[in-house]
Amino acid sequence: MGVTIPSWSGVVLAGGRSSRMGRDKAMLPWHGRTLLDHMRARLREAGAARVVISGAYPDPDAIPDPIGDGGPAAAFAQLAPKLADGVWLLVPVDMPLLDVAMLGRLAGARADCAIFAGHPLPMRIVLGPRSRTALAAMVDAPAPRRSLRAIHEALDGVVIATDGRQAQLANCNTPAEWEALNAGTDR
Repeated sequence: MGVTIPSWSGVVLAGGRSSRMGRDKAMLPWHGRTLLDHMRARLREAGAARVVISGAYPDPDAIPDPIGDGGPAAAFAQLAPKLADGVWLLVPVDMPLLDVAMLGRLAGARADCAIFAGHPLPMRIVLGPRSRTALAAMVDAPAPRRSLRAIHEALDGVVIATDGRQAQLANCNTPAEWEALNAGTDR
């Protein structure tokens, strides 16, 4: 008998400037669609009840970052008041190798906050009074305390082993990383 995973939703973090890439990473082509569409579909395939896009896109599921340029932790802190309480997976738009099984492992973690070893993203976070308090405090904190690691620490987060699947957590921030990622896949 399998383990039942409670209902969860996903956020595709796509609101950054993509300055190192030189163009919007969310719009890069990946297997016949954009990275944004790929990551949204991947979350749905993994079982997300709802998928929200963090960033200014002409999409009914997109929510712009009101402040911007604060990184993924600040983007989520600004987005959280617009989201319902419950389990949320935060997934960067630039991690296309992430598969359904890895997302399922993360969604099924039994913690208020969980990440894979060595990677602050993707992250599982339970939105509720405790996490909302931590996120609200972080928005006005000094820069070193406005990070995903600070959120993980504040919520006594757990770390999940990658079990040899580290390559799925590769992301692409530069044209060279994008080229290398594409060279290693069957496109």
